[in-house]
Amino acid sequence: MLNRIKNVIGERCGALKRSRLGRRFIKQQDGAAAVEFALVATPFLALIFAIIESAMVFFAGQSLEAATAAAARLILTGQAQTTGYSANDFKTQVCNRVASLFDCSGGVYVDVKTYSNFTSVSSTPPVTNGKLDTSNMTYTPGGPGCIVKVAIYYQWPIYVSLLGNNLSNLNGNKRLLVATSVFRNEPYGGTGGC
Repeated sequence: MLNRIKNVIGERCGALKRSRLGRRFIKQQDGAAAVEFALVATPFLALIFAIIESAMVFFAGQSLEAATAAAARLILTGQAQTTGYSANDFKTQVCNRVASLFDCSGGVYVDVKTYSNFTSVSSTPPVTNGKLDTSNMTYTPGGPGCIVKVAIYYQWPIYVSLLGNNLSNLNGNKRLLVATSVFRNEPYGGTGGC
């Protein structure tokens, strides 16, 4: 059976070579560069877009870290406590530092908790079944000398998922960006306990 298929293909190729149109088609190489470029361009462009997406995720994560550190300083020094910041006021302070990159209205989540010692601070992101769980997020900045953990969460959308969704760690092609700052409040002269 295999030999018969080879014979049929050989006969048809021979007939193509003998015809004038077949000889012209075989000799033509005008479109070879275009075909080769099309074969190489697709994986090349996919790789370029994946690199750009990875760079954007890294840049967004670094921006969120910087904004969290700057906003956490308001709690560290007691400015947030003495001026009576609410969770939304503190979130606004974070968003003022990253407004151009993030959708702050529904995407930035703030979790500020106080702890009795540094060893009891949890660093596990609140993710349940591939979704961010915001039900246990609080805003408790504590008083002077309190140990505080400020965690800011943002669900960054992943657009280029051609190479296997390696960037997304949440459902719906999203990457959870987490920025955390843990510190002991300065003795700023305010009142309140931990």
